[in-house]
Amino acid sequence: MTPIPERPTSRRAVLKLSLATAAVAPVLSAAPAAGGTRAPSAPGRAPVPAAVPAGPILKPLPLDRFVVHGTNAEMRWGSVRARAALTPQADLFVRNHTRTPVLDAATYTLRVHGDGLARPRGEQEALTLRLADLRRLPRTTITATHECTGNGRRFFADQQGTPAAGTPWALGAVGAVRWEGVLLRDLLARVGIRRDAVSVLATGLDDPYVTGGVDYGRVRRPFPVRKALDDALLAWAANGEPLLPDHGFPLRLVLPGWVGIASIKWLGSLEISTTELSSPWSTKWYRMTGGEHPADAPPLTLNPVRSAFELDWDAVLPAARSVTLTGRSWSGAAPIVRVDVSVDGGATWRAADLQDRHSARGAQRHGGLGRRGHRDRSWTRWSYQWRRPAAGPHELLARATDAAGRTQPDTTPFNDAGYLFDAVVRHPVTVAQV
Repeated sequence: MTPIPERPTSRRAVLKLSLATAAVAPVLSAAPAAGGTRAPSAPGRAPVPAAVPAGPILKPLPLDRFVVHGTNAEMRWGSVRARAALTPQADLFVRNHTRTPVLDAATYTLRVHGDGLARPRGEQEALTLRLADLRRLPRTTITATHECTGNGRRFFADQQGTPAAGTPWALGAVGAVRWEGVLLRDLLARVGIRRDAVSVLATGLDDPYVTGGVDYGRVRRPFPVRKALDDALLAWAANGEPLLPDHGFPLRLVLPGWVGIASIKWLGSLEISTTELSSPWSTKWYRMTGGEHPADAPPLTLNPVRSAFELDWDAVLPAARSVTLTGRSWSGAAPIVRVDVSVDGGATWRAADLQDRHSARGAQRHGGLGRRGHRDRSWTRWSYQWRRPAAGPHELLARATDAAGRTQPDTTPFNDAGYLFDAVVRHPVTVAQV
């Protein structure tokens, strides 16, 4: 294997994989009508139900675990198991712009092109890689908190009185996942890229997004080459299992710590460019607009600091001498170092007990799975002992601080799309005598 370069290389590397330059075979097939059937899953394919639902999301969405918002589905915090560090794919939120496509791993290929390659290639002469080609590269696992950019959007209206447009997520558009795949830098080292390459555009294979009578094409978003050469991952598995169709099967991009839109699902192509690339998902959406934000605000990247209690909204808690409250805090920039909890609406604060302490060290590459080749950038679980809670209504608050010095504020500046709500959330509960 060619050593991984410390910086982009302009040398033409020989890619010792099966790279074909023929056009990509069609890989997107429409879901059959309700009641239709599919052939049994072949090895290497994600499990597909015998009767594929006609809706935009394919996996079951039991109402005790999800709040459904049209093409999207939000995890209920009251269903989270305090002892489980990871979020099962079955319980992970779903954010779709259109609907989940049904793809076949046997015919799937990833296209790589652009003038930023050591040997520049137009889109029509793109390198094409099969899953088997990617699996020959060193494997890496990264545990990361994966989150929708609009997580917490409803609190702009409910808590601050400034409603924002978009899916009214509470705090359930988030989860912690152990992704398995190949680091993008390992692939680029084999292909070879120019030293002056600056941008990568990732494009998905879902249906084109049409809104307001305008067809914006397939979901796609650029990111810097420096992120590509850091921890960007091409993932084919989550928590030790093949990706579910709703979560990007057969291959997705994962940009740890970044807003969810950057981690393109159903990855179809990567364009490597010597100029800054853009798309509607970096210029029209997923940047701050409105309020006091400048007109030239850049595309959003890092997720902020957030916290949530592992409780249903308006949960009823039994009166007791002591009630154990549990929750999770996370940050896109750095590990959580402190969480403070208030059980009296913010009048007083006490430190919570942190269960997880994560390292910020980089991932190590290796030929198999295990802790040596793993980077943990997950959320932090915590607990707090609430002594002698009085019967009646209460507001619970949790405020986290990360190792980069970022702390959750009391309010979040408004923006039109309701992105990155990071203020301390006031969680209502009732203590009842039983």
